[in-house]
Amino acid sequence: MLIAFDSTQQALRAEMLLEYVDIEIDICPTPKEITAGCALSIHFAEEDLQMVHHVITEEKVEIRGLFRPSEGGGYEQVIV
Repeated sequence: MLIAFDSTQQALRAEMLLEYVDIEIDICPTPKEITAGCALSIHFAEEDLQMVHHVITEEKVEIRGLFRPSEGGGYEQVIV
C-alpha cells in the first residue's frame, strides 16, 4: 500500500510520525499512475493500514490519498 502527497513537506512529516510509532515504511517515487503534487510516496504493509490511517488523521497530515495495487495493474484508491 502507499500514501501519495501533495507536498514534500507533508511526505517528510508523515515519514517522521510513522517511524515514531514503529511502522515499517519505505519512501519511494510516486507511481506515474497516481497524479500527485509530490514526487515522494510512502510504501507500507497492508496490515498497518488502520494504524497509518489513525496517525495521519490524528496528526492532520495532508495526503492525496491511500492506494493499493489493483488487479489489472496500476493503483486504486482506498477509502478508509
